[in-house]
Amino acid sequence: MEPFFRTTGVILGTLRAEYRQLANRYFGTVERLPGDARAICQQTVDRLWEGDFYRTSLGHFDFFWMRDFGTVAQSLVRLGETKRVHHTLQFALRHYRRAGAVTLCIDSVGNCFDAPGKSIDALPWLLHSLHVSGYELNKSDITFLHRELRRYRKKFLDKDGHIRSMKYAEMRDAVIHDRSAYAVALVARLAYCSEQLQLEFPYKMSQYREKLVAHYWNGHYFNAAYRNTAFSAECALFPFFLGIVDDAAMAAQTFDYINQQRLNEPYPLIYTNTPEKFRYNWWMTGPWMPNYQGDTIWSWHGEYYLHLLKRYKRPEYKREYKKFSEMIELHGSFPEMLNLDGSWYNAPVYKGDPGMVWAALFLEL
Repeated sequence: MEPFFRTTGVILGTLRAEYRQLANRYFGTVERLPGDARAICQQTVDRLWEGDFYRTSLGHFDFFWMRDFGTVAQSLVRLGETKRVHHTLQFALRHYRRAGAVTLCIDSVGNCFDAPGKSIDALPWLLHSLHVSGYELNKSDITFLHRELRRYRKKFLDKDGHIRSMKYAEMRDAVIHDRSAYAVALVARLAYCSEQLQLEFPYKMSQYREKLVAHYWNGHYFNAAYRNTAFSAECALFPFFLGIVDDAAMAAQTFDYINQQRLNEPYPLIYTNTPEKFRYNWWMTGPWMPNYQGDTIWSWHGEYYLHLLKRYKRPEYKREYKKFSEMIELHGSFPEMLNLDGSWYNAPVYKGDPGMVWAALFLEL
């Protein structure tokens, strides 16, 4: 039955997600929530819990997204929501086992699908969430995860454990990366969490750390991809954010670069200062979604930036926290992303989503 559930889930889940996206663009509204930034974020996170799993947003992302949940799982645990995190993971694992595969998305009725394509980071974020929340795996979970790890190695990795040169979806999903620094950091995290969960994965986190430092580090930040030296926020920050590389001097170089290039203006953080240096999926760029992941402001990356400023005790942390709070209060919502002037993003087929679950990351600060 696995192929039936997997195929049906892909078709129904994708169709519903596309419908929701278009309906939100032309008929959706951004509800203003009362209070200051922290009050707005708390209301957002509370409302995204409906008793079964954490939704991704109060807008059209009203389903489970493994990547988005993975990034906030540890924050939710630290905010005292371990039971809800475990309930969400139980929901995900149940439907993953039924579909016979870990996917990026699951809708409320259990359809499993990937958007916009098969992702390299869904399984790493699942293992990360299981580890940081102390989730207790049963025998069925362990058997299933061992199989998924074998499939993951066969699909994405070469015989030495390094990422193959191939097309796959990842955090910056509008862009076609070739072995991004973000992807390397996520495989490193998968290796670490597999070891902590006592799952079979033959490679160690250290080999990916060495790869990041030797090949991707350019003295100021981790390059976007294997042959692309441009700045891309997720690639510059995630090796530090996930603890794959913990070097205060290197992190300081990246923070200084962000300041010099004004990538934190008017709010943190702008995705890139050189959008022309990337290849984009045709349906996620002009004229359909122009500048969607170009030099737009992404709140998600602003939070990773704030966390790292705080972790490394940078003097600009208070200033950037204040600006980020002002951004939330300006819109009365936790925005997915904004235009460079701080206005809400609207494109012919897409409107920035309100009330993102990422608000949990801000509440942890």
